[in-house]
Amino acid sequence: MEGKKPKILLCEDDPNLGMVLKNYLELSDFDVTLERDGRLGLAAFQRERFDLCLLDIMMPHMDGFTLAEEIRDVDPDIPLFFLSAKTMKEDIIQGYKLGADDYITKPFDSEVLLLKIKAILKRNDDLNKESDNKEFDLGTYHFNPKLRELSHKGQTQTLSPKENELLKMLAEHMNDLLPREQALKKIWGSDTYFNGRSMDVYIAKLRKYLKDDSQIEIVNIHGNGFRLVVPVNA
Repeated sequence: MEGKKPKILLCEDDPNLGMVLKNYLELSDFDVTLERDGRLGLAAFQRERFDLCLLDIMMPHMDGFTLAEEIRDVDPDIPLFFLSAKTMKEDIIQGYKLGADDYITKPFDSEVLLLKIKAILKRNDDLNKESDNKEFDLGTYHFNPKLRELSHKGQTQTLSPKENELLKMLAEHMNDLLPREQALKKIWGSDTYFNGRSMDVYIAKLRKYLKDDSQIEIVNIHGNGFRLVVPVNA
């Protein structure tokens, strides 16, 4: 989070509460995008990259639960809070089952919400720093993301920042699906046709760098994303 304001997607159909909360969070040094229905919230999420989502549940066009499912399909790790007047146990359980980090019932204390947001963003920041120091053995290759180095039998390739970040995400999802949208939003900032074509070029470059180990493969899962296949016993 250093050097830039954390970006929050706030979806709230009550115009008064939405503006009050947006202004309060902006005064607390957050960059807030406010949308007043779930469909617009999803469009904003697909268009921009956010660090955290605050979702009302009862919204027109698309409710908060449905929006949360759509968001989780793209980014399973983004912190997500529900802000809701629905206090029934069943609703709260459903919220957590959808992967909410917190379920906050209205009315709520804005200062407490702010402290919860800061705590979860700090936790994620700490986890990202730990991840930055992780190295990977990919078959007969060794990958050091911190140094941007891919080594193979004494030869070292220095990766560009985008090559490095893409290979890091593939390695973190090793033998599992890396969703296309997730990679595009994190590395390129948005999921557009032209960014998608650019990512395909970078995938081709990574395949070339890894070609000296025939057991490693970057598989295109059509319409969904990519999978870095590395033998478990490699």
